[in-house]
Amino acid sequence: MNKPGLMELAGVAKSFRSADGAPRLILDGVNFALAEGEIVALLGKSGSGKSTLLRIIAGLIPADAGTAQYRGQPIVGPATGVAMVFQSFALFPWLTVQQNVELGLEAQGIAPSEREKRADAMLELMGLAGFGGALPRELSGGMRQRVGIARALVTNPDVLLMDEAFSALDVLTGETLRNDILDLWDSNRILTKGILIVSHNIEEAVMMADRIIILSSDPGRIRSEISIDMPRPRSADSVEVRGLIDEVYGLMTMRQPQSTVPGETTAMHLGYRLPETDVSRIEGVLDLLAGAPFNGRADLPKLAEETELADDDLFHTYEALSLLGLAHVDKGDITLTPLGQRYADADQALRQELFGQQVLMHVPLAARIRHQLEREPSGTSPEGPFIELLEEFLKADEAKRVLEVAVEWGRYGEVYEYDFHTGRLKLPDQEEE
Repeated sequence: MNKPGLMELAGVAKSFRSADGAPRLILDGVNFALAEGEIVALLGKSGSGKSTLLRIIAGLIPADAGTAQYRGQPIVGPATGVAMVFQSFALFPWLTVQQNVELGLEAQGIAPSEREKRADAMLELMGLAGFGGALPRELSGGMRQRVGIARALVTNPDVLLMDEAFSALDVLTGETLRNDILDLWDSNRILTKGILIVSHNIEEAVMMADRIIILSSDPGRIRSEISIDMPRPRSADSVEVRGLIDEVYGLMTMRQPQSTVPGETTAMHLGYRLPETDVSRIEGVLDLLAGAPFNGRADLPKLAEETELADDDLFHTYEALSLLGLAHVDKGDITLTPLGQRYADADQALRQELFGQQVLMHVPLAARIRHQLEREPSGTSPEGPFIELLEEFLKADEAKRVLEVAVEWGRYGEVYEYDFHTGRLKLPDQEEE
C-alpha cells in the first residue's frame, strides 16, 4: 500500500526575467512527491533551482507552469501545515528566544498561555531549556539554529522544509544537530509527517534521507533518484554508507551532455555557467591529486576529506578540471589525464601556457573574447558587450560572475589582460591608445 501523499508537484516550471526581459528557465517539468513518514534530500549544483523549488513547495513563490499541491489542495501561499528552517537562522534579533519561538503560534491566533506552554516544551525538547529569555546574539550559531528549528516545529507542521539548515555551522555542531533532529523524528517525539532537505552535503543527505533526488542544472530537472533502504542511525564509516556516498558523488559529478538543438545560438554556449572556482583552487586540488597518497587517482569522498572543502566548492573544481582536460571524473573517482600529469610536473611558465591553451580550446567565451580583441585595431574592448551577450541567457549577477571567471582564467593563461579600473580587456602587452 502506498503511503499517503503530503506534497505533489507535476510538470512544475519556473522562469525569471533576464536583463533584456527575456525569460530564463530555472525549473522545467519537475515531478515530485513527498509521502508521509519520509525524509527526502534534494541535491544539485549551482543553477539547479533547488532553492527555487523549495520556495514553490513552501508557497513563497508560484510556479509558472504545472501544479503544486499540499494534501491534494493547490499551493497558493504559505500553508498552515508547512514550516521552513533557513540557512541564515532568520531570527528577529530584538526578540528573545521565547518570543522568536512563539511567533508562529501567535500568527495562528493561539492564546498567550498556550503559546508559552508549547514554546517551553519545544525549547526543552531542543535542548534550550533556560535560554528562553536570551537574545539571539547571546547564543552560538548552533544554538541559534536550534531556535530556528524550535520555531518551525512548535506549530506541529505536517511538513518541515530545511534549506541548507546545517551549512552555516561547523562540522561537529552541524552533525550533532542533525543527529538530534533524526532522534526526534525516529522516536516520534515530533508530529511532523515528512521532511524535505535541500543540501549540498552528500554525506549529510545519505545519513538522513530515505530518498535522494538529484537535479540537473540550467534548467533544473530531476536527473536521478536513489532510494535508501537502510535503518537509522547510520554509521558514516560503514561499507553500505560509503558505497552510497560514492554512488551519489558519481551522479553529482556526471557531466551533462551538451545540447545539439539545431539552430541553437552561439550565445547560449557562451553563456555556459562556468564553474565557480579560481585558479589557485584548481591547481591546489590537482597538486593534491598528483601527489602521495593518491598518485593521480582518488576516490572523491576521500579527496574531499583531505581538502577539507565543502562538496559544493569541490564540485565546481572537479568540473573545471574536467572541462579543461586535466582530469577525468567517473563514478565517484577522479583521475589525472596525461595532460593533467604533465601540468602537475610543469614549472610555472609551462603551467600558464598549458592553462591558456586549454582555456582557448574549451571555454567558448574566452575564445570569443580573444577573437574580438584580435579584430580590434587597438587590440582592446570594453567588457560591456560580453556582459550583454551573457545576459541573453543568464541573470545580470550570474552574467557578471561568469565573465569574472573567464577573465581570471584567461589572464592566468595569458590569453588576454584586463584593466579593473576601466573595465577593458586587451591583448597581452597591448598598450591602450
